[in-house]
Amino acid sequence: MMNLASRRSRVMIALAAALVFAGSAAEARVGRGGGSFGSRGARTYTPPPATRTAPDAAAPIQRSQIPNQGPNVTRPGMPAPNVAQPRRFGFGTGLMAGLFGAGLLGLLFGNGFFGGLAGLASIFGLLLQIGLIVLLVSFAMRWFRRRQQPAYAGPDQGYARSMGGSVPPAGGGRPMGGGLGAGLGGGLGGAMDGLRGMAQNTQRRPGVRDEIGIGEGDYAAFEKGLVELQDAYSREDVAKIWTLATPEMAGYIQEELNDNAARGVVNKLSNVRLLQGDLSEAWREGATDYATVAMRFAITDVMIDRTTGRVVEGDPSRAEEATEVWTFRRDGGGSWKVSAIQQA
Repeated sequence: MMNLASRRSRVMIALAAALVFAGSAAEARVGRGGGSFGSRGARTYTPPPATRTAPDAAAPIQRSQIPNQGPNVTRPGMPAPNVAQPRRFGFGTGLMAGLFGAGLLGLLFGNGFFGGLAGLASIFGLLLQIGLIVLLVSFAMRWFRRRQQPAYAGPDQGYARSMGGSVPPAGGGRPMGGGLGAGLGGGLGGAMDGLRGMAQNTQRRPGVRDEIGIGEGDYAAFEKGLVELQDAYSREDVAKIWTLATPEMAGYIQEELNDNAARGVVNKLSNVRLLQGDLSEAWREGATDYATVAMRFAITDVMIDRTTGRVVEGDPSRAEEATEVWTFRRDGGGSWKVSAIQQA
C-alpha cells in the first residue's frame, strides 16, 4: 500500500509540474504572457468598437498605470456631473448673523434689542471680533479645500516604472542573450497587401470613429510596428523595444523577457505576416493621438531551451494565426508607438 501511495504521489507531482511548465511555456509571443495590458488614454477601460477583423469584444485591460476609477470618471468631451457646491461663508453673512445674534441675546436678557451690543463694550468692538472670526473661518475653509483637491498626472507626463527590470537601457543597449535569433523570416515583404487590406476594410465600414483622419502612411506604421516589435521581442533587443513602445509598455514587455530568462527559455518568433486588419477608433487628447487597430496575423511561435537550443513548445515548421487589438500612441506629431495590446 505504501509503495502504491508513493507511486501515486510521484505521478501527481510529475503531472502538476508538467501542467505548470506547459502553462508558462504557452505564454509566448508579445503580449500573450501579459494578457491585455497598457493604456488607451481616457478610454483605457472603455471597450474599443468591434471590427470585421475582431467582431467579438476585446478583453478588458488588466494591467495599466492609469487607475480604474469606475464609471463616474469624467472623460474628455463629456460634461462634468452636477456636484453640490459647498456653502461659502462670506464676510457679509457672518456680520449680519453676529449682529442679529447679539440683538437676540439682548432681548432674552431684557436689555432690549441693542442691549446686547452695549454689553460687548461697543458696536465697534463687536465688529472687530466678528471680522477676525470670519477671516479665520475663511482661511481654514480655503486650506481644507486645497488639501482635498486630487493630484492628477496628465497624459503628456512620462511614466515612472518602479518594478524591477523595467527601466530604459542606457546608451545603445545590447540585446539580452547576445542577440539570439536571426530576425523574422517574413520581414515586411507582404506589407503592401496587408496595408491595402487594412485601409479597404476601414473604408467599407460606415461610421468608423476616426477623429484624426488615419491614412495609408499611418496604416503602414501600424503594420511596421507589429512586425518590428515581434522581431525585437524574439531577439530580446530591449533597446529596440523601448523605441517602438511607450515606456509603460516597454516595461511590461521587458518583464516578460526577464521571466523567460528566469525559466531558461527564449521565445523565438518568425514569419510575421499581417493577414487582415482594420481601424477600430482613432481620437485625440490634447497633443496626443491614439489609434486602436484590430489585426489578424500569421506567426511562427516557438519556445527554445536557452542552454541546449531544443524546442520545448511550438512547431517551428508551422505558422499559427492570432487576432489582437493594438493601440498606438503619437505625441506631438511624432512617431506611432505601441501603448496597449488586448487579446481578441
